[in-house]
Amino acid sequence: MPLRTRNLILIICTLICITLISLGLWLHSFISTAVSPEKPQVVDIKPGSPFMHIARQLEEAGIVSDGWRFTLLARWRHDTAQVHAGEYLFEFAAKPDEVLARLVAGDIRKFQVTIPEGFTLHDIAARLEKAGIGSAEETLALCHDAEFLAELGVDTTSLEGYLYPETYTYTAATTPRQLLRVMVSQLQAQLTPELLASAEALHLNRHQLITLASIIQKEAGNIMEMPLISAVFHNRLKKGIPLQADPTVIYGITDFNGNLTRKDLETPTPYNTYKMKGLPPGPIASPGQFALQAAANPAASNDLYFVSRGDGTHEFSATLKAHNQAVRRYQLRH
Repeated sequence: MPLRTRNLILIICTLICITLISLGLWLHSFISTAVSPEKPQVVDIKPGSPFMHIARQLEEAGIVSDGWRFTLLARWRHDTAQVHAGEYLFEFAAKPDEVLARLVAGDIRKFQVTIPEGFTLHDIAARLEKAGIGSAEETLALCHDAEFLAELGVDTTSLEGYLYPETYTYTAATTPRQLLRVMVSQLQAQLTPELLASAEALHLNRHQLITLASIIQKEAGNIMEMPLISAVFHNRLKKGIPLQADPTVIYGITDFNGNLTRKDLETPTPYNTYKMKGLPPGPIASPGQFALQAAANPAASNDLYFVSRGDGTHEFSATLKAHNQAVRRYQLRH
């Protein structure tokens, strides 16, 4: 081989080596350098976004220093098609491979919403709307949608009482339909075969169990009294005595103003348990675990009455005479 040709080949090889070394150093400096955003950044990656677009989003937000090199890194690791859509919160300094790992793992931003025990459908819908999960109108419409209820296996006219009170984790993409489905499944998990068997022994089906539990939930000032309140209601049901539960009357009043009157107690509605015997047609709120257990496992008691002591507890009585004395003592003393 002529000397001139050998020298040309040597020069070309040297240039290639220098280029590869430079490229390697260029990529290494990118991979090894952590980037810290100036302030917390939320990057919303839409489903089906090309990776180059995602890389540009991250570069513009100050999460990575170079979107093109970030794309090269993802291609080298075969991760360009592995990214999960959603909202990502970036607050701290991170190297590009750490950012890529979060995208591949789907480490999207999560939130929590708490549904307290005793919330009604309207309360829950308002709470979800405030949390940014759809509108209250959308949620309420779903809660009364016959097709959706059939999908959930709920054989009633609404989801009142069937949305289990709990703290739920959700993302920006969570819809009311998705969360309602989870809430119903949580209730189903509470309705164990043992609990349903105890309820059946007391002649309560699933819907009646939830209905009674919801009344206990609204009446009880503390969980310790729930079995005692349950016993009063069970005793009344056995004797054919109206439950006379104020919360059911209130539930049946449209636009209740907070003042329960004698006229309200005398106005017939499906939920006025002063005027009708037995349980109302359905739950009046979402009962928690203790209320469900109490409804199926009442205390051993002959009591038929209870009255608030004004301190969150109740006085229980087995006779009307004793009850009237308790009313005078705790309700009429002023």
